[in-house]
Amino acid sequence: MLIVSDTTPIITLIKMGHLNILKQLYGKVLIPNAVYMELTSNEKFATEALQVINCDFLEVEEVDNEVAVTILQEVSGLDAGESEAIVMADSRKADLLVMDEHKGRGIAKKMGLPITGTIGLLLKAFDEGMLTAGDVEECIEKLKETNVRIGERLFDIMREHIKG
Repeated sequence: MLIVSDTTPIITLIKMGHLNILKQLYGKVLIPNAVYMELTSNEKFATEALQVINCDFLEVEEVDNEVAVTILQEVSGLDAGESEAIVMADSRKADLLVMDEHKGRGIAKKMGLPITGTIGLLLKAFDEGMLTAGDVEECIEKLKETNVRIGERLFDIMREHIKG
């Protein structure tokens, strides 16, 4: 299974202490160079960067089509990481693109790419027995504390899902 991830889900999983969910669910995850740079270049987040640098299941790769990345950025206003992730997922016929940003998800959907985000990962991990209902509740609280832009409706959907 070929999985490509953007930056935000990885950051969010790190903040929740659940980065390994990606490994447990998918084995390895490809990230384009721009995503790797976004994850490792901010000195304020050196601890998080070390987790990414030392992560054995995140594989950094070049995108095949830099021209497509540039065009996507200019036309859409997406950042380099989002644009590279979309282009990589499309060109490599990825089974799944992991992305949270609304605009990027909209573009990926229009391109016919299968996508999920952090919430989808958490619910899949719950369904597969990797997280308990309490773990998911704890993740919801951490998401709220970090001011991630997730509507209360999605939190309600998560709670309904874990109640079964």
